[in-house]
Amino acid sequence: MGGFFGVASKGSCVLDLFFGTDYHSHLGTRRAGMVVHGKDGFDRAIHNIQNSPFRTKFERDAEDLEGNLGIGCISDYEPQPLLVNSHLGSYAITTVGKINNADALVEECYHNGHSHFLEMSGGMINPTEIAAAVINQQDTIVDGLRYLQEKVDGSLTVLLLTSEGIYASRDRLGRTPVIIGKKADAHCVSFESFAFLNLGYEDLKELGPGEVVFVTPEKVETVAPPRDKMKICSFLWVYYGYPTSSYEGVNVEFMRNECGRLLAKRDNADADSVAGVPDSGTAHAVGYSNASGIPFTRPFIKYTPTWPRSFMPTNQDQRNLIARMKLIPVHKLIKGKRLLLIDDSIVRGTQLRETTEFLYQSGAKEVHVRPACPPIMFGCKYLNFSRSTSDLDLIARRIILRREGCMEPDNLADYTDPDHPLYQGMLDDICKELNFTSLRYHRLDDMIRSIGIEPCKLCTYCWNGKE
Repeated sequence: MGGFFGVASKGSCVLDLFFGTDYHSHLGTRRAGMVVHGKDGFDRAIHNIQNSPFRTKFERDAEDLEGNLGIGCISDYEPQPLLVNSHLGSYAITTVGKINNADALVEECYHNGHSHFLEMSGGMINPTEIAAAVINQQDTIVDGLRYLQEKVDGSLTVLLLTSEGIYASRDRLGRTPVIIGKKADAHCVSFESFAFLNLGYEDLKELGPGEVVFVTPEKVETVAPPRDKMKICSFLWVYYGYPTSSYEGVNVEFMRNECGRLLAKRDNADADSVAGVPDSGTAHAVGYSNASGIPFTRPFIKYTPTWPRSFMPTNQDQRNLIARMKLIPVHKLIKGKRLLLIDDSIVRGTQLRETTEFLYQSGAKEVHVRPACPPIMFGCKYLNFSRSTSDLDLIARRIILRREGCMEPDNLADYTDPDHPLYQGMLDDICKELNFTSLRYHRLDDMIRSIGIEPCKLCTYCWNGKE
């Protein structure tokens, strides 16, 4: 995924930038960076954060950097922010999102006279560099940002820092959020709404889909109006958003409690206790417990002192190992118990199967599983929140392939309908393969009710394939 933070201040922006960017560490695993602009121009620091937290890598930079304007990012893949010198002037740029048509955009840039791109390891071109090249095809930065919104197949939100201020451009359909904060002598731009609260900022506004603003210490000016259509990612609330954040006015923790409540209303499970897979499953489990009357317990505790970040490391085998080693059992709450376990989702199924085996080995009598969202049927085309490279990485699609003998059967839509017999047959097969006592997913209509905004404004592609 990835996150960003920007500050335009009358005084030094560095400490606000440092802490605001650090508050996005749950959104990325590999790279982080900060750029500031002051009397001596641009100054930048980029570090690899795979093996240590953001703050330990950037504490010294926070002492050395000087400026009143700055942007920072946590990135899942590419190093950024980048520094660019073009006919539009010098600027720094960072992006969040996914470009599906990167090759076509590169070829278009070559055709329009762009001479070269720098290669990253593995031969890839940095998507943020591609974004800058597309922006530079226009006569102004604002025109370039709007042009980029039109050209990108996928989703791309941009922070662009000039010597005068920060341009913030929310992606065309608003799949990711952009929130503006305000205090007496500064404005900030943030992915997560909670990231600026302890820094003394108050909520000013949330950008609409495709809206572009120019942020200075004194004001926030809309330089391109919001578009009409929105498709914000539903997984913001279900999974990767931080509990204290709100998007479109809906708090993440509140939504997850409501999600668990509605999940319980349709369930008749007989269990001794309800538990959430930490961290994102916990709030769902609290909501389920409150609605069902089944006690909430923590039969395992997440060990975080040396592995504090849930997305780390990036290697899938290592992630599975760390996920297993993080969970420390409380045998008194497990042995002989019928446990109802709520996780935010089931993607591959590997980690949840290992968690279930871990509970059985610790003496659990039964393990009933209740994912807080429907079966994931399609890999995300718009954001890099999942490392799945094929739909066959998804447990639901592997089961369908086994049942139907092909990847794209004519009756695929029936498997997304919770009232269809094929759906229940798929659940029975998943339940058996992952060795659960029982399995019941959250329904999509109930999940949408849990969020509480107009369904037409939500992206639900990964569950029903509808764009």
